[in-house]
Amino acid sequence: MMTNYSFKLFGILLLVAVLLAGCEAAKFRDAADDEVYGILKQRGSDVLGVEQDYGIGTEWSGRAPDAIPPAEIITARFNDHARVLTLEAALEMAVTNNRAYQLQKETLYLSALSLTGTRHKFVWQPTKSTADLGLGRDSSKGLKGDSDLDLTFTKLFKTGGTLTASLANDLVLYFNGKPKVPDITLKLTQPLLRGAGRAIAEEVLTQAERDVVYAVRNFSHYQKTFAIETVSEYFRILQKKDSVRNSYSNYQNLQASRARAEAMVAAQRLPKFQVDQARQEELSSRVKYLAAVESYRAALDAFKQRLGLPLGEDLKLDDAALRELVQRGLTPLDLNARNGYLIAVTNRLDMLNQIDKYEDSQRKVRVAADNLQPSLNLVVDASLTKQFYSSFSPEEFAANAGLQLGLPFDKLTERNAYRTSLISFEKQLRSLATELDGLREDIRQGVRQLAQQRENYFIQQNALALAEQRVTVMPLLLDANQADIRDQLEAQADLVSAQNAVTSAMVNYHVARWELLKDLGIMRVETGQFWLKNQPIPGVPAPVNPGVGVQLPNVVTPGQVFGKQK
Repeated sequence: MMTNYSFKLFGILLLVAVLLAGCEAAKFRDAADDEVYGILKQRGSDVLGVEQDYGIGTEWSGRAPDAIPPAEIITARFNDHARVLTLEAALEMAVTNNRAYQLQKETLYLSALSLTGTRHKFVWQPTKSTADLGLGRDSSKGLKGDSDLDLTFTKLFKTGGTLTASLANDLVLYFNGKPKVPDITLKLTQPLLRGAGRAIAEEVLTQAERDVVYAVRNFSHYQKTFAIETVSEYFRILQKKDSVRNSYSNYQNLQASRARAEAMVAAQRLPKFQVDQARQEELSSRVKYLAAVESYRAALDAFKQRLGLPLGEDLKLDDAALRELVQRGLTPLDLNARNGYLIAVTNRLDMLNQIDKYEDSQRKVRVAADNLQPSLNLVVDASLTKQFYSSFSPEEFAANAGLQLGLPFDKLTERNAYRTSLISFEKQLRSLATELDGLREDIRQGVRQLAQQRENYFIQQNALALAEQRVTVMPLLLDANQADIRDQLEAQADLVSAQNAVTSAMVNYHVARWELLKDLGIMRVETGQFWLKNQPIPGVPAPVNPGVGVQLPNVVTPGQVFGKQK
């Protein structure tokens, strides 16, 4: 018959099962977050020298997935508002709402989460945990309980060894008052050839740790790229706003020119065909103005997507940032291509990843070569003999020790893996050389581009001064019959082009400067208004800001470009 002890056993195990099933999933999420954020905080401090917030939480994270219906998301995209954003506020909103940025943070999180799984392999962990519950019927037609508990724990050591502890017990005997000592077995397996040593055994952990470092560097480089792209896009939109204003001013001026031409024709001071020319330019300027408006609106809609805002949002950008940029002038960056390359090799985070991945490929060759060896393991096990507690004697145990030799009669798979590792190593070597060449070319182009944009700005300033002078004197010449209406129309068109070109040249110079600083790996985007500041360059004295100037530098001669020719 089934005893009271057996019923108690079933009740206890059923209660345990219910409690386990009732554990809140949120606790597991919080436990994962605590471990992952601890890893990222430490790695971020080690790699970057500063602590950052790597949280991946969003406005939806605190709610259960089933509690977020599709209708809520659809409705949220129609919640249009009106707002004016400064550059600082836009950058903060982009970091918070941008979907691609969130994906990069989640990728970083998952790399650290993967590391927790790899670390877990080197701690005690249950590899088997079962409780078999059942009812049996004997020949006397009575019912009896049937229950066994089996537990197995395994620990992987960084020397390559594995320790296994197994426990098995008959729970029915325990609750019936005749408990047996659990069957306990300890088994140690330590490789002596293949797989032996910390360098080989820890390879999977070493790679997982380094992958997190790579992910931290990649995310930091992405942060800089994202910040520069956001700031650049903001200024490009302000540049388009300036173009809209200039185009509208030009349209109004051409309306006035057409009206003046009509008055002069009525006074018989101009031939009628010149009025037609004025009207044609007026209509052309109207088309250009409408095109400038549409270009601005399209750029603004694209920027809303970067900020994670609904497209129906009535968004306006504060012009103060562009005024500050113009007032600051051309923030200098004194650097030659050779020094820039040396700085980038030691500071650019994605390049440091390429160098470290080359070292990874070297280790992979050593691991693959180790797998070609025969396996020779030292095996030691010990177990208690089956005993009841009433007569338990710890001296009664069994122990064995021996060697396990695995002869490499078939090593085709290992041979192919070793040869593959050699090819992968040379592939990584070429990849590193290619990345270094590409980096040097990026620096060379960045230095030249910055110099070209600087000179272009001075050229456009001179062109603007001349265009303004022409527009001022042209009505006087027209009144004195020393010019015709076409001359005035051309002067007005040149003025609006020069105005747009100056703003464009200013923005282009600073975008080129930010990109070069990013390529050098020394761009600090966490500082306030980083787009205005002189970023310190290692080993290079900080240049003095010359402000806004109009003095053109000497032009480079063909001889300087081509060098001496035979």
